[in-house]
Amino acid sequence: MSKGKSKKKVLRITLVKSPIGYSKRQKGTVRALGLRRMHQTVEKEDTPVIRGMVAKVQHLVKVEEVEV
Repeated sequence: MSKGKSKKKVLRITLVKSPIGYSKRQKGTVRALGLRRMHQTVEKEDTPVIRGMVAKVQHLVKVEEVEV
């Protein structure tokens, strides 16, 4: 019963550019994030692992921080 409830941060990740023509590694990272189609959006918990994955494909995705 803590007084100040800390809000959990979530990243809303949208695939805005096709991974076709990029390395298998980048395609794999996009798939591992749960993105299969263009303009598909997924919400992932804001962790260092997810941040690292997003950093590797930042040219293919759009990221928004959302507090839940």
